[in-house]
Amino acid sequence: MNRSLEPASPDVRSRPLAATLLMLGCLAALAAGLVWSVSVGAATIDLKTVWAAVFTPNPELTAHQIIQEVRLPRVLSGAMVGASFAVAGAIMQGMTRNPLADPSILGLNAGASLFLVLTFVLRPGTGYTELILISFCGAGFGAALVYGVGSLARGGLTPVKLALAGAAVAALLASLTSGLIITFNLAQDVLFYTAGGLQGTRWEQVRLMLPWFGAAMVGGLALSRSVTLLSLGEDVAKGLGLRTGLVRALCTVVVLLLAGASVAVAGGVGFVGLVVPHVARALVGLDYRLILPSSALLGALLLVLADLGARMVNPPFETPVGLLTALVGVPFFLYLARRDKRGM
Repeated sequence: MNRSLEPASPDVRSRPLAATLLMLGCLAALAAGLVWSVSVGAATIDLKTVWAAVFTPNPELTAHQIIQEVRLPRVLSGAMVGASFAVAGAIMQGMTRNPLADPSILGLNAGASLFLVLTFVLRPGTGYTELILISFCGAGFGAALVYGVGSLARGGLTPVKLALAGAAVAALLASLTSGLIITFNLAQDVLFYTAGGLQGTRWEQVRLMLPWFGAAMVGGLALSRSVTLLSLGEDVAKGLGLRTGLVRALCTVVVLLLAGASVAVAGGVGFVGLVVPHVARALVGLDYRLILPSSALLGALLLVLADLGARMVNPPFETPVGLLTALVGVPFFLYLARRDKRGM
């Protein structure tokens, strides 16, 4: 980043030692969770076979085929999706100073899902690369609609008003999505996207998501210092020479890349981007150079474990991952809304 985007920032309360310990702990827990998730399913596979299937795969063995073609892409995409939603939520909360900001609450997930369903209606058989691009556009449409509705409120846009606008717009877009699904009999084709889940994920999705995920993560980390300044307030950021309009535009692009690609892979998995950044902020302090990588690891761990739980709640059937994350996220959202009195 150039100097105009990255001025010298003031001292911000941070806990680098706590962040280091947290990230190391998350890495260890994530590695264990990935191994556990690969070994558990409709058929339980022992760890020795998992090791052999990963490092010396034999395509003639059924267990190796299950791990290579079904479980590995699923757990890897789950880790990327969880990290993406968590980092997107952290950036949104920092740049808007809105503790309720989250891709699902602010319409990104609902907009992406609507555009995906419209694509299934108008252009069935669309390739996966095009679906990712369409998902980006839908996420941007949802976010723009939420901010447009929220800005009409008397007294300006406040965190609670923005959350209420997001809830209303998300409900509207979800109703339109459901109507299209029923009208065109698309339940089997798009249930995965509307409920949220990782079942059916293959290497194609992993390979196509990986470059978007990598580019957005690098961009987010490059902007992390600027996000810290934005989180201190518009006047402080401008006083330190930050070009706030440009930084917000770049942050928006990063968020759309992360949320759009994630919805195209896993559907509308909500509340990861709401809960995880708050946990990371409480543990590592207010510096987004620590919050973003911590959120990425915590989000990856959360979704890998949620996906594992989705397979274990009612075997051999699967519970939507979005339902499990909502069980945690909805009470947390209500707690934050009750605590935040601004704009009430």
